[in-house]
Amino acid sequence: MRLSRRGLLRAGLAGTAATALGGLATGCAVPAGSTGRNMVLWYWSGGLSDTVVKEARARFGRDVDLKAQQIGGYYRSKLITTMAGRAHVPDIAGLKGEDMASYLPNADQFVDLRTLGAEKFKSRYLDWKWQQGVADDGSLVGFPIDVGPVVHYYQPAVFDKAGLPHEPAEVSRELDTWDKFFAAGERLKKRVPGSFLLTDVGSVFEMSLGQGTTRFVDKDRHFIGAGEHVRACWDRAVEAKRRGLVSDIVSGTPDWNSAAERGLLPSQLNASWAAGDLKLGLPKTKGRWRVADCPGGPSNVGGSFLAITKACREPERAFEIITWILDADNQAQGFVDAGLFPSTPASYAMRKLREPDPFFGGQITMDVYGPAAEKIPVAYNSPYDIALGQPVRDEIKNVGVLGKDPAQAWRDVMSKCRRIADHLGVTY
Repeated sequence: MRLSRRGLLRAGLAGTAATALGGLATGCAVPAGSTGRNMVLWYWSGGLSDTVVKEARARFGRDVDLKAQQIGGYYRSKLITTMAGRAHVPDIAGLKGEDMASYLPNADQFVDLRTLGAEKFKSRYLDWKWQQGVADDGSLVGFPIDVGPVVHYYQPAVFDKAGLPHEPAEVSRELDTWDKFFAAGERLKKRVPGSFLLTDVGSVFEMSLGQGTTRFVDKDRHFIGAGEHVRACWDRAVEAKRRGLVSDIVSGTPDWNSAAERGLLPSQLNASWAAGDLKLGLPKTKGRWRVADCPGGPSNVGGSFLAITKACREPERAFEIITWILDADNQAQGFVDAGLFPSTPASYAMRKLREPDPFFGGQITMDVYGPAAEKIPVAYNSPYDIALGQPVRDEIKNVGVLGKDPAQAWRDVMSKCRRIADHLGVTY
C-alpha cells in the first residue's frame, strides 16, 4: 500500500498529486498525526496570518496543543510524500489553490468536511471558491482560506501624460476590454517614449484564461487545450507582443524596478497580493499608483484551502479550529497581516479593510478588489491541468522572451501536450 519511489518521481514530473496520493489504497487506515492533546497544522510562510494562528493556539489551548508548523521548500511534494509514507501526517494541512485539483481525486485521504457541518457555513464564502474545494463525488476536501482577484495596477500621472483615462473609475470603464486596453498601450508608447503597457505576454494569457470557465482537461478526462477558448487567449498574448506593448525587462529585477520608478513600466495586471510586492519593491513610488478593473473581466490568481487529513484523531475539534481561523473577522486580519484576500465577502465592508491606502494615493482599494472577487467565474479545474497547461505557458514565454515564431510555438505546444496526455491516460 506504499507508493514506490518511482511512482513519486513520476507524479512529480507529471505535475499532479493525483498519481502520488493514488498510491494509497482506498480505505487504508492512515496513522494518526496527533498524539494525545497535540494537533499538528501544516502551512507555508505567509499562508496564514501569524496573528490569527497565535490567537488560535491561545483560544483552543485548554483542550489541544496546536502545533502550527511552517513547512519550507516544496510544500506540495513534502505533503504528498508524508501522506504516502503514512507517518507523521499533519492533522490539518494547507492546500495551495493551484494544486487543489490534484488532491480532489484522492478525497478519501481527507475528511469530508460536510460530515462535520460545513454546509451551514457555505453561504459565508465566495461560491466559486467553495466549489474549487469540492471533489467529483461531492465531498468537500478544502475549506477556503483566500483568493487572488486580478486587477489593473497603474500610474495615473503617466496615463494622464499619455492622454489616457487616469482616474480609477474612468480606467475601469474606458479600458474594460482587451481591445481598448491594447489601443491604450499603443497610445502610451507614442506619447511616453520608452514606455510599455505590459511586462510579459504570459500575464495576458493567464488572465484571459482565468476569465473563462474551461481550462485544458474536461471532466471526462479529455484534453480540450486545443480548443478555441485556449487558442483565443494565446492569440491575444501574441497580439500584445506583435503590437509592441510588451517590455523585454524581466519583472522583479533591478532594471524593472528602475523602469517602474521612472514611469516607463506604469502598468501591470496582477492579483490583489501583488500590491505587497509593489510596496516592498518600489517604496519610492508611494502615492503614484492606483487600482482599476482588469480588462476583459474578473480573473483569479492564487488562493488556498485548509483540509483535515484522515490522520486526525479529533476531526470535530480540528474543524472548530479551521472555521474559527477562517471566519470573516480573522480573514480580514489575514489581509492586513499577510495580504491574504478574504474568501468571505462579509470582510469587505469591515473598517480595517476600508482604510484609504497611502501607497495608492489614498484610494480605498477594496472598492475594486471586492467586486472583482465576487464576479470570478466558476471553472472546472482538472487534476491534469497543471501538467497539460505547462507546455502552453512555456511556449508563450518563448514567444514573448525569445521571439519564437508563434505558429511554430503552437505546433510545439500541441506536440508536447499529445505526449503528456498519452503518458497520463488523458484522451486527446
